[in-house]
Amino acid sequence: MNLKDLKNLDKDEILSMLGLETKSSTGAWLAGALGTFGVGLLVGAGIGLMLAPKPGRELREDIRDRLRRAPEALDQAVSSVSGRESAGANKPA
Repeated sequence: MNLKDLKNLDKDEILSMLGLETKSSTGAWLAGALGTFGVGLLVGAGIGLMLAPKPGRELREDIRDRLRRAPEALDQAVSSVSGRESAGANKPA
């Protein structure tokens, strides 16, 4: 083997000749796992929307209404967990 042959080898081939191998980092593994999980979430949400029992217009309206009510529902849930009543629940009219 001469110098010209060494120039054509990649990093993994050189390391294997020395009896070594590259070590994958935990960050790379975690990024791959989270990426796969994210793709699975998107595919699952898409399939769920396609197989929903309501027509698209009704489903979008329901999702829109739930998203508009989400801050209020979250506030009520937090206040019920903390033992307080929500600020707008018992206001006199």
